[in-house]
Formats: sequence, structure tokens, C-alpha cells
Amino acid sequence: MRAEAQAHVDTINDALALLRRFLDWDRALRRLDELNARVEDQALWNDPKAAQEVMRERRRLDEAIAATRAIESELEGTVELIELADAEGDTELADEGARSLAELAARADRDKVKALLAGEADGNDTYIEVNAGAGGTESQDWAGMLSRMYSRWGERHGLKVEVIDSHSGEQAGIKSATLLLKGENAYGYAKTESGVHRLVRISPYDSAARRHTSFASVWVYPVVDDNIEVEYNESDLRIDTYRASGAGGQHINTTDSAVRITHIPTGIVVQCQNQRSQHKNKAEAYNQLRARLYERELAIREQAANAENASKTDIGWGHQIRSYVLQPYQLVKDLRTGVTSTSPSDVLDGDLDPFMAAALSQRVTGEVAEVEDVD
Repeated sequence: MRAEAQAHVDTINDALALLRRFLDWDRALRRLDELNARVEDQALWNDPKAAQEVMRERRRLDEAIAATRAIESELEGTVELIELADAEGDTELADEGARSLAELAARADRDKVKALLAGEADGNDTYIEVNAGAGGTESQDWAGMLSRMYSRWGERHGLKVEVIDSHSGEQAGIKSATLLLKGENAYGYAKTESGVHRLVRISPYDSAARRHTSFASVWVYPVVDDNIEVEYNESDLRIDTYRASGAGGQHINTTDSAVRITHIPTGIVVQCQNQRSQHKNKAEAYNQLRARLYERELAIREQAANAENASKTDIGWGHQIRSYVLQPYQLVKDLRTGVTSTSPSDVLDGDLDPFMAAALSQRVTGEVAEVEDVD
């Protein structure tokens, strides 16, 4: 078999191995049998909420198992076809088989990533919060670039993107911004982006044209739907109102319509100023608070499983998850997985899928890549 076709076979086998490992194959088959039996039990349907949860889990397992089996079957058939074509010297048939393998490899990668989105809140909408690090205008401009990057990524995937809160920088960019991305699996894909992002470039704000390093943090947390209960005491909250900043209508900058809520025990602060109505801003701020408290609980569970919680680190040297180098060369490198891109402009325009897929896979395998940082 020619080298190109063998490379596709290796890619498919790697995806299948990860799928089986993630599903815990034998356990998944037993669990699917159990769920099928529960669906046949009429008593289940007396509890609509329980029935919904069973059907959701059953559908996820059934789709993942069926997809894995389909890929295995197609791989076996295509390899046999190519081997037969090679034996008979039929290059046209061999080429057709190689093209089929390439398409199957791409599908296996997509199915692999989709199967990895099985977390408790992976299917939910998501908030993405961007904060500039120390460094004034440089970091604020970088935070603005990151905010745009995630907006573009969301748009590429057909997600609805809303700016919930934004504070402009003194000269350029933003001090902070909170985006709301609505759509299927928005949180599942974006959750691996939490952490510190570093930019290296020749500063457009430095008259001496020196190279600058800037930092900004990204924090991703899921929108909490009605099926998830989050408990907190109203007495633990401090609610402040203030005058909204930025562009707006005739009332948005003249009344105390913006709302900030502080959860005193944890120090979590959320705020919203995008609506003219203080009531609507307060309701959205409460939604963010519930989401942040829920994300905190998910992070505690992940830490208990010895997972790294990158989103809680300092915004500076030694804590970054990804470096974006624009000068003196062009390179984006993820410092957790080793995935790179030599086209930073594409990445900053929302081409984040390879980074997200690798980080999701790493969460399942637990393997940490030995990656050297970039200057």
C-alpha cells in the first residue's frame, strides 16, 4: 500500500483507538443494553425528567458506537479494495480507494471530536471572558484581538455571538469583555481555551519598533440551563449599579443601568451593561453568576481527578497555554498539546479547530506533550 494511503489508515486507527478508549468499549456496550431495557420499562415514562435523561444518554452511546462500527467496517472494506487493486495493477481503482481513505480519515477525526463532547454541560451555550494582563495598551489591544478571534470562530460554526459586557482600553483594544456564544456544543468545543494566551510582535504603539510580549487571559464557562440546579445565598451577594460605558442609546449612558454582582465567599464578580434596562442587565448578571458558580464546581471535580485547571493561573510568564508569535517569524504553538500553525492570521481569524480537537483528546488520554516554549 502506498505511503499516503497508509498514513490515512494510521490516522483512522488512531481515531478508532481513542474512541474505544474514551467510550470504555465493553462497558459502553453493556450500558447501552441496560438503557435499551430501561426504555422498554413502562414505569420509566411515569417520570418524564428521568426518561429524558435516559433517552439522552442512550442516544449519545448509540450514535458513538454506531459511528465507530461504521468506520471500522468501511476501513476494512477499503483496505481490501486497495490491496486487490494493487495486486491486479489497477491504479485507477487504487486511486479511488486512496481517496475513500482520505474522506474516511476526515470523518473519523470529526466523529472522534464529537464523541469527546460528552461532558455534563458540553452541549450548552457558553460565555467566553477575556481580560487584558499587565502592560497597558499592548495587552488591551491583544485582549481585543482575542475577543475578535472567538467571535470569528463562533461565526464560522454558525453560533450566535453576543457581547454581554465590554470595557474599552485607554487607547486601543479592551480591558475586558464577555461574549455569549449560542449554539450546539458551544461550551464543549470552547472549554479548552481557558488559560493565558501570549502574543509576541513588533508593537504598533512603539515608535522605536521594538518587540513586545503581551498577555491576556481567557475564561470559558457554560450557560446553566433549567436542568442544572445552582445553589447560593442572596445574603452572600453584593449588587452594585453604575453608569454604562461605550456606545448606546439615549438612556444607556445617562442612567445607572449597568449591574455588577459580587459573590462574596468565592470572590466571583460578574457584570452586564449591554441592555438599556437595569432589570434586564441584572437578570443577565444573575445568569452569569450561576454559570460561574457551576463552572467552579466542574473545575473542583476536575481537580479531584488530577486535571489541570489552567484558567485560575496568573496572567503572565510561565502560565500560558498558547503563544502567538508574529515577529520575527510566524508561528502559533499550543504549549499543552504541541499543535502548531504557521499562519497566525488564520488562527486570529477564528481557525481554532485543530487546537481545540487536540486539547479535547488530551483530556481523555491524559497524555501531556513535552513541548518547548517559543520566544
